[in-house]
Amino acid sequence: MKDIIYIKDLRIETIIGIFDWERKVKQEVSIDMEFPFDCKKAAATDSIKDTTDYKAITKAVIKFVEESSFHLQETLAENIAELVKRDFGVESIKLRVSKPGALRGAEDVGLIIHR
Repeated sequence: MKDIIYIKDLRIETIIGIFDWERKVKQEVSIDMEFPFDCKKAAATDSIKDTTDYKAITKAVIKFVEESSFHLQETLAENIAELVKRDFGVESIKLRVSKPGALRGAEDVGLIIHR
């Protein structure tokens, strides 16, 4: 069994959406990420070099999302997953992306992918 690092409800402002008004104003997205890692080595050495640096991942995701401009949450999610796997050597990721308040009567709407 793998251990899991998670980041929950990371809130970032970005251009996202298909409607004309959505292309002009930044909206908040909420992101959850989970990725497996082996806790034992990091726990034994107590060294950041032996674990997955979630602060570095978070900073990279924030920068990427803030600078992005996608029509679909699906495209944003795929690109975040690709970034995390490629740049940080994460073997797999469970990723949730949502737009809080995007649907009247719903807290949020989004998607969850596993890559």
